Amino acid sequence: MRILVLGSTGYLGAHVAQRLCALPGARVLVGGRSPAADVDVDLARVRPEQLAKALASAAPDTVVNCAGATGGDAVTLAEVNARGPAVLCAALREAAPAARLVHLGSAAEYGPGTPDMPVTESAATRPVGPYGATKLAGTVAVTASGLDAVVLRVGNPVGPGAPSTGLPGRIAALLREAGPDPEAVLRLGDLSAHRDFVDVRDVARAVVLAATAPGPLPPVLNLGGGRAVPVRDLVRSLAGLAGFRGRIEESTVGSARSAQVSWQCSDISAAEKALGWRPAHSLHDALAALWEGGRTP
Repeated sequence: MRILVLGSTGYLGAHVAQRLCALPGARVLVGGRSPAADVDVDLARVRPEQLAKALASAAPDTVVNCAGATGGDAVTLAEVNARGPAVLCAALREAAPAARLVHLGSAAEYGPGTPDMPVTESAATRPVGPYGATKLAGTVAVTASGLDAVVLRVGNPVGPGAPSTGLPGRIAALLREAGPDPEAVLRLGDLSAHRDFVDVRDVARAVVLAATAPGPLPPVLNLGGGRAVPVRDLVRSLAGLAGFRGRIEESTVGSARSAQVSWQCSDISAAEKALGWRPAHSLHDALAALWEGGRTP
């Protein structure tokens, strides 16, 4: 099986590519802007006809799209998260119409949740900002493409290698900087929001299952931990793992998104039915791996 992975240098993409490389009989090709890439492609810039030629040469059986932008201005987000999947689908229809496409979406596409009501894939999508809106546009491009495609809507990924651009990675970096100093103070925003955290290793395992599952899959499948966790609990758990002896000061003012999306949780039963997937790692496992992975030997 020839599997082309786009976005393999990102946080999710690196874990996905590693897991796919361990798949017996798989030939994993890397697509991106790196000089080491097997397929030279920038989804934010490439024309559909150019990408179609590259895909025809690569002849993939499966394409996994992990490429995405989580930050930047609205133009950057739209180019990568909305235009990119649309161009990819157009090129696949021309060059490899029988290939399966596994695309990573985001739970941010749903927008605000209702406490104690996990969202299913049929729930209304009401993203509150450019990130969620552009990810939703990418999902629509994939689900309307007519291809053998599935969108995996990922919750809040955490685990080994989590970048400092996300909350868990940022908190871990602050704790490393603080060290064991009992006088250290972590000044953070409002931590009252609830989020659905999922171990990045479980996301990678779900991608492998989706890439190799026989027959068509549902157009969208939620991937999450299946429970809403107070962000405050995540911070305290990480602090405990770090042996933090200082003080955490929480402001009553948080990010605009936290205020608009105070509760988020995905119903993951459809992924279990379609893929036989459930999270294998607890949040504690994920946080422990995050902390241990960044320790100096």
